[in-house]
Amino acid sequence: MSDIAIRAENVSKRYSIGAQRSLNDPMLRDAIAAAAAAPFRKLSRLARRMVGTTVPDEIDSSPHTWALHGVSFEIPRGQIIGLIGPNGAGKSTLLKIISRITEPTDGRIEIRGRVGSMLEVGTGFHPELTGRENIYLSGAMLGMKKVDIARRLDEIIAFSGIEKYIDSPVKHYSSGMYVRLGFAVAAHLESEILLIDEVLAVGDVAFQRKCLAKMDDVQQHGRTIIFVSHSMPAVTRLCERAILIADGVIQKDGPASQVASAYMLASASRSADHEWPDPSTAPGNEVVRLRRLRVRTEDGATTDAPEIHGAIGLEMVYDVLRPGLPFFASFEISDPSDLCIFSTRDLDPAWRGTPRPVGRYISTAWIPANFLAEGMHLVRARAICLDPLRLHFDAPNAVAFQVVDRMDGQGSRGDWDGKVAGVVRPLLTWTTVLTE
Repeated sequence: MSDIAIRAENVSKRYSIGAQRSLNDPMLRDAIAAAAAAPFRKLSRLARRMVGTTVPDEIDSSPHTWALHGVSFEIPRGQIIGLIGPNGAGKSTLLKIISRITEPTDGRIEIRGRVGSMLEVGTGFHPELTGRENIYLSGAMLGMKKVDIARRLDEIIAFSGIEKYIDSPVKHYSSGMYVRLGFAVAAHLESEILLIDEVLAVGDVAFQRKCLAKMDDVQQHGRTIIFVSHSMPAVTRLCERAILIADGVIQKDGPASQVASAYMLASASRSADHEWPDPSTAPGNEVVRLRRLRVRTEDGATTDAPEIHGAIGLEMVYDVLRPGLPFFASFEISDPSDLCIFSTRDLDPAWRGTPRPVGRYISTAWIPANFLAEGMHLVRARAICLDPLRLHFDAPNAVAFQVVDRMDGQGSRGDWDGKVAGVVRPLLTWTTVLTE
């Protein structure tokens, strides 16, 4: 048996653009009549072809848009994939094709295994049935026997946390209750492939954590998961691999941390170099103005993807406009989830506590090699006076960069090519002694 759970080959999906019409619309009635007559028109064209008459194929001239265009990928069994991208990128359309809710306009997709999906809040639930009845309905749709569903029933209800309402019609459920029950059903019933679309968008933090833990457990049992989310920390925490889709096309496919970082950089429109050419609009006041921030290498080149094995320079250019006031420059480094990794301040003894004359200054802080983990990092720059306490400028998340970790065995990851936890990745010195 093949180790590939899902294979997509040049999959495209086209939708017609236009408002839906009511059944009383004469144009819709005409369309229905035309559809009914279509088989007879085909017979007529066939007859004319048989006597040598050329008949052009009908052309759809209605306006349309491509939700997907030429999408190809393979997902091995037991792998958990993050599917990311902006709204309208084609992610949900792709999941609907995989779950056979809709068919592709072009291309083909192979699926090996039963598919359990949670594509939208309440997808697959019958509003008039109770939560308990919908659990049985969902299992039946997967081809499960009633006795097998009953064996998992208590576990599903307990996980959902809505025992009190399980015998009420789901049409009375809140969106959070829908999500709880929908995820519990999808995660516990016997499907080899699990599709989850934004399950973390609704629900409290405790339930979100429980979902993440359950998806880890599901993956450990060899089931394949496609996880769609706008939460990059959740994607990098859960997935080894991610696929970035934009405008219906795969833009990047690779390690989740690298793909998520690339998406965050692009969506935030941040770069590794930010200049303020107009002093009047630059961060600052009458004392000092920030003019430029950039991320640089040791040889002076600007970089948005420094390697983990090299030192990373954070360079700040600023103008002192009024003399006689001591202050210090500082940087704060954060990850995409806004977690502060560390902060650093200018403690150069030449200027520490010393009033600065008017002029242009360049302050550079060096992050040592093999310190930050791979992935995206955001830089905040500030200038602060301690006596009296005053913030002269503050430029949050003004530049960004993505640390790249080569799989060469020289860093702290050694020969391990999988996911490494942590926001820092120092290369520490180890000693090992054989005592016996």
